[in-house]
Amino acid sequence: MLNIVQDVDEAVASITDGATVMIGGFGKAGQPVELIEALLRQGASDLTVVNNNAGNGEHGLAALIGAGRVKKIICSFPRQSDSQIFDAKFRAGEIELELVPQGNLAERIRAAGAGIGGFFTPTGYGTMLAEGKETRIIDGRGYVFESPLSADFALVKALRADRAGNLVYRKTARNFGPVMAAAATNAIVQVRDVVDPGDLDPEHVVTPGIYVNTLVRVAEEKEPAAA
Repeated sequence: MLNIVQDVDEAVASITDGATVMIGGFGKAGQPVELIEALLRQGASDLTVVNNNAGNGEHGLAALIGAGRVKKIICSFPRQSDSQIFDAKFRAGEIELELVPQGNLAERIRAAGAGIGGFFTPTGYGTMLAEGKETRIIDGRGYVFESPLSADFALVKALRADRAGNLVYRKTARNFGPVMAAAATNAIVQVRDVVDPGDLDPEHVVTPGIYVNTLVRVAEEKEPAAA
């Protein structure tokens, strides 16, 4: 059942210590900054976070990591020019890292949302990333088995929703949002606008409302929308 709440603090109130939380975004594009900041205020700790990277600068996910609230991060790009907070935490042994190639990360999340029990991929075969995993030779090529990746919660940013929870996204800000909403037990979504059912073109809906649990309108975003 969809719950439309009045503010981001109410939206994240149910996130518990030790939860696995997927956070949408590709760098700053599509990152639900206001939900992340609300989670920072809320106080949940010992979190496992699934994201494409490990935070940018000192805001959003980086701030959550800097506050010591994340015990483990599962991501594709943990290091970049402005990932100094994660880098310091990792070097100090204060955060765990599970490195997953980007395509594998997206497909593991998609598999969880689709109810698929895993898949074989050539990506990572013969490398350290395949250690401890099942491997096969299929048609003469090496493959490694990857398991589905689900979460207790997903924090997602979309452009617009209707009151049934159907979502549309803005250009590349769509990125991980749809698969994360499907793969999480509870999808918490921030949008700029909430409209009445029937006001969205059905051909533009990417995430059906059945995947959305909590919806909150954030009219004034702190980060500019990414193209």
